[in-house]
Amino acid sequence: MIFNSFAFVIFLVVVFILHWTLPVRHRWPLLLVASYFFYMYWNVAYAGILVVSTLIDFLLGRTLLASDYEPRRRMGLWLSVTSNLGILFFFKYYNFFQDSLVAIGSSVGIPVTPARHAWLLPVGISFYTFQTLSYSVDVYRRQLAPEKHLGRFALYVSFFPQLVAGPIERASALLPQIQAPIAWPTHVTLMRGMSQILLGFFKKVVVADTLAIQVDSIYNNHELQSGPALLLGTVLFAFQIYCDFSGYTDIAIGVARMLGYDLMENFRLPYFSKSITEFWQRWHISLSTWLRDYLYIPLGGNRHGAWNTYRNLMLTMLLGGLWHGASWNFVIWGGLNGGALAVERALRTGGKTTSGGGWLKRLLGVMYVFTFICITWVFFRSQTIEQACTILGRMLTLSGELQIQDRSVLANILIVLPLLLSFEFLLQRRMDVHQRFAQGPLLMQLGVSVAIVLLIALFGVSAGSQFIYFQF
Repeated sequence: MIFNSFAFVIFLVVVFILHWTLPVRHRWPLLLVASYFFYMYWNVAYAGILVVSTLIDFLLGRTLLASDYEPRRRMGLWLSVTSNLGILFFFKYYNFFQDSLVAIGSSVGIPVTPARHAWLLPVGISFYTFQTLSYSVDVYRRQLAPEKHLGRFALYVSFFPQLVAGPIERASALLPQIQAPIAWPTHVTLMRGMSQILLGFFKKVVVADTLAIQVDSIYNNHELQSGPALLLGTVLFAFQIYCDFSGYTDIAIGVARMLGYDLMENFRLPYFSKSITEFWQRWHISLSTWLRDYLYIPLGGNRHGAWNTYRNLMLTMLLGGLWHGASWNFVIWGGLNGGALAVERALRTGGKTTSGGGWLKRLLGVMYVFTFICITWVFFRSQTIEQACTILGRMLTLSGELQIQDRSVLANILIVLPLLLSFEFLLQRRMDVHQRFAQGPLLMQLGVSVAIVLLIALFGVSAGSQFIYFQF
């Protein structure tokens, strides 16, 4: 883990005090140092990869991509793509492809001796690789002027609130904020950030980490579990990964806001979606929009006929699945989502679906999406394809009895999850909830903040797991 919760809070307090105490010209250097300290706390050596990735795209942006000579610009883009993806492939996918070659060789009777490496996967490499790649592509497309200041560009790549698990920020959104002087924060700004940080910690420590205990016990012993137990474990994992990932996003957005920066929204009540297409407009928004703008549209998008559109959707989601992890499970997970997106698009273009509808149609749509997404989560959570197929088979039969003895799990199912989803629904329908809290009476703000901290202290899992998306 990068930091435990207590150390992270101390780190934030120190950075926050220094940031708003120092003169404006010294604030971005402080954040750059803090970002690298934050990353090197996990592994000093792997900060070198972050430096290399930063230097590659900065230098290419200043030289080849800024050129007026088109062949040089294309060379710059090619170098950026191959170098960044090459680094990502080596650390994340090299062993995966070696193992796949071994399996293929064994199936045809050809022995293959793999040359594996035993290095750890650098935390956040998938996120900052996509972030730097988007910068190079935007500069190549002349949608963004090359950054001339190496230090500010390095801060854009390494900005610690979103460095290891997003949101994947576009340079066009974050770089101007780094370049501009930051005004002294108002009380409202600080309280908005604080409320989002507390919400994120609550979702992670109280809900996600508690659910993780039950999910891990079910999935790690899936051979001994009944169908209903596996079904429960899968549903709980759906909420675990949502609270875990959206909780991290809330913390990242809140921390950035308290430092004077605005990060993009990354979740918008995905489990209330009425179609898979809508789900991917609400889940991990920074990734889904990145895949749309830098993969789906360059492949041709929906511009060259129906079958090419379906192909592009499948390719985009297959590669999106592979982005999540070096495993065929993630490829299948992406393929299932890509297939669903293609089917939904075919039905829409074929006139088989209509917009609108009453509450019953909306409810059925939400149930369909949640059921389908839970099925795909089985591949996401399982360690092997065989495990996923076994779990799905038992879930469909629903054989055996369900027994829940852990009261914390029951409390999450019956009390905490409905309250959290209701609050999230209110937050999304009335986007000014954090704003209204920040503008409320000081005594109310203090009371609510203390209450949430106490809830986290009393009901949070003290030895909680790291954020799920840290491994991607």
